Amino acid sequence: MSSDPWGRVDDAGTVYVRTAEGEKVAGSWQAGSPDEALAYFKRKYEGLVVEIGLLERRVETTDLSAKDATTAIEHLREQVDAHHAVGDLDALRTRLDKLVETVQERREERKVQKARQAEEARAAKEQLVAEAEELAQSEQWRAAGERLRALVETWKGLPRLDRKSDDELWHRFSHARSAFSKRRKAHFAHLDAQREEARKRKEKLVAEAQALSDSRDWGPTAAKYRELMQEWKAAGRAQREHEEDLWSRFRGAQDVFFQARSEAFAERDSEQRENLTQKEELAAEAEKLLPVTDLKAARSAFRSLNERWDAIGHVPREARPKVEGRMRAVEQAIQQAEEAEWRRTNPEARARAEGLTGQLQDAVDKLRADAEAARAAGNTAKADKLEKELAGRQALLDQALKGLQEFGG
Repeated sequence: MSSDPWGRVDDAGTVYVRTAEGEKVAGSWQAGSPDEALAYFKRKYEGLVVEIGLLERRVETTDLSAKDATTAIEHLREQVDAHHAVGDLDALRTRLDKLVETVQERREERKVQKARQAEEARAAKEQLVAEAEELAQSEQWRAAGERLRALVETWKGLPRLDRKSDDELWHRFSHARSAFSKRRKAHFAHLDAQREEARKRKEKLVAEAQALSDSRDWGPTAAKYRELMQEWKAAGRAQREHEEDLWSRFRGAQDVFFQARSEAFAERDSEQRENLTQKEELAAEAEKLLPVTDLKAARSAFRSLNERWDAIGHVPREARPKVEGRMRAVEQAIQQAEEAEWRRTNPEARARAEGLTGQLQDAVDKLRADAEAARAAGNTAKADKLEKELAGRQALLDQALKGLQEFGG
């Protein structure tokens, strides 16, 4: 008979293993010595030790599911409980019991973690839904559309919730996207209609512009083109594929007209600059008539210069006030000379001036005599009053005498 701290082999070849509950039959051995029998069943025990150790490490270091871990534990426990090994089977049972507790703890941890992840996923999806519903009212079509597509990708990366909750949130999320798409589609349909209306209006404006391009009625036609431009701006933009062509045709028609006008104005400006040179020469001739010494000759010469002036034609607008002002100054000087000559040679006016002067002289002489008499009589107040009146009449007399001198007398 052979024995070991954990087992023995009897004479009949039966192998026993020692446990806390007493000896258990591990098996029988008929092929060799008892020592070989014990060695064989001890190797089976060592195999169980290795398998349990491997399972412990898997439970601790991998994401082995609780279900798979429990199945593996039960399989090993069946082998231990079968007592087909020699060794400390009770220690193996204790390790398996501990492993069961560890798996249960991991199961609870994972349950809590899963619940937390589910709650986080719910919060994240609710946030996505809220943002999608807000974006559904946006009119920033490009930015909102891109953001909604990004939200879909974010949604796909989140864990699923329970079916009811997940379906409800997805329904709201999908409804918000559909509402945005519907509004965007309606907006662009309306925009397309507006652009088509703008295209039709601009086609008419192009036709009007082209019809005016050969006009030589410079002022009214230029004003009409300004009106057409205002209508063009108010019409809005046509479709992109039409807008550039329409503008090119519209602008081209204007260019034809304004190029012709520029050429005509250039020719006119050249002619007017030549006219200005001629009128400046005439103005210089007219200024030589001043001061007027021979009224008749000055009047005749100015009349001749004025006829030549009228025959010349227009000058540039910005130069007109200055050159015309020079001629007008000469004309006014001649008119003033004429008025002075008329006053000097008008007998009726001379007679009126002489009569007025005589009357004022008589009044002055009388006031002077009265003032002297009052002062001689000692009436100082009356004398002062008469002398003030005398001063006023004397001033009128001096003015009348000056006017009378203009008549040469």
